[in-house]
Amino acid sequence: MANFELVMPKLGESIIEATIVRWHKKEGDLVVEDESIADLATDKVDSEIPSPVEGIVTKLF
Repeated sequence: MANFELVMPKLGESIIEATIVRWHKKEGDLVVEDESIADLATDKVDSEIPSPVEGIVTKLF
């Protein structure tokens, strides 16, 4: 099984910081591709972040 690190996607040119306001998954949960993993909030926009891959969440930081 390969490891995959999820990094914050670009939300706009002027947005360089975001806060995770809610995790939809916890360690050990199964995730399918395009399923929402977390909600991010910035000073301009709130977004849901979809999983780019299918797998199992092994660690949340």
